[in-house]
Amino acid sequence: MALIVGCQQSADGADRARGSAAPTSPAPHHGTVFLGPGDCGSRDEQFREVPCTSEKAVARVIGRHGGRPSTGPACPPVTDFVVHISQGYSPVDEDGDGDVGQGYACMRNLQAPHPGDPGGGGGPHTLVADCVYKAGGGRVKETACDGSGKRKPQFKIESAVATRPQCPSWTDLYVRLRGDKPVGCAHRV
Repeated sequence: MALIVGCQQSADGADRARGSAAPTSPAPHHGTVFLGPGDCGSRDEQFREVPCTSEKAVARVIGRHGGRPSTGPACPPVTDFVVHISQGYSPVDEDGDGDVGQGYACMRNLQAPHPGDPGGGGGPHTLVADCVYKAGGGRVKETACDGSGKRKPQFKIESAVATRPQCPSWTDLYVRLRGDKPVGCAHRV
């Protein structure tokens, strides 16, 4: 059985498919790498790549790396969330073989809010100008500085330094950060 499908341009200039049946194929892929830099995604039951012009697009990839976030390069500081890409079958992949390699995509929301911004209350990094609260067990968790998060802020990170003795005398809490200045100097708010 042969399926014949052609395209016809309508009066409004859009291409329209015509034929006796619609072809069945995987969802269209929009880049050379699944969720590659600059690609956009939607949040349905699972995160999917969609054209950035789609009404379903909610975030853009601002970094894409192989491996795991804990061992790979850090996402940019303004990352709002991270999408973990597992190895295995996917209906959308870069070469159509059904296999998407393991990695992660650093995502930035197309519209506010941006929890990855300093003081925004989220994102994968804790930054200078972020607020935190004590979560128990010697841990702290980030929360929105404006108090709109589930927990009210207890401390605000005012600076980052290489070692604890470099923090100002007013420091009430030391917070572990990433990078060449891994100590955050925080004061009570």
